[in-house]
Amino acid sequence: MSANPDFIYQPPMSPYLDIVYQDADLVVLNKGSGLLSVPGRLPEHQDCLQNRVQRVLPTATIVHRLDMATSGLMVMALNKPAHVAISRQFEQRKTKKSYIARVFGKVEKQTGSVDLPLICDWPNRPKQKVDHENGKKSLTHYQVLAFEENSTLVELTPITGRSHQLRVHMLALGHPILGDRLYAHKQALTVSPRLQLHAQMLTLAQPTTGEAITFTSDCPFI
Repeated sequence: MSANPDFIYQPPMSPYLDIVYQDADLVVLNKGSGLLSVPGRLPEHQDCLQNRVQRVLPTATIVHRLDMATSGLMVMALNKPAHVAISRQFEQRKTKKSYIARVFGKVEKQTGSVDLPLICDWPNRPKQKVDHENGKKSLTHYQVLAFEENSTLVELTPITGRSHQLRVHMLALGHPILGDRLYAHKQALTVSPRLQLHAQMLTLAQPTTGEAITFTSDCPFI
């Protein structure tokens, strides 16, 4: 947490666990902003979505993560074959995801794409940065949903799944996400107590049946 020396972990307690869907193979959860997906190294960072779920569903395993500050949909596998199958879908980019974000300023184009390679900004970790020589390919599509007084509501569709991808890509456009403690300038940071980024839609194939199932979660900041 070197980029956030004053950080104090205060995970949301209500709702403690928000299960959107469950079957024999998987469970889909709505993660609150401010809750870690997996435990951190420090004793005070052990409360996380993974540990909360495993208290109720001991076989549940993590197949992907959301940033602590991001809210919205996460899926966990409930058995080994399901874990392998769902992980493969993420690796092969067969899942579909979309996010809602409120960004600083007025985004000029109604739709567009950000195709900028990303790498860890090691001295400032966990921050990421654009690096055209050594970065991994990263692609995000965006669509404007609404213009507001000093901000724009956008739908973001990540094609790749790099760490902090949406946050860094919006920053690269000149429109940091409101409330972003890592990347936003002071104006964009102070207008919101939380990162205004929410994983609102997730589509994947049910591991046993192969049927495509879509989950949605209402955005808490609109």
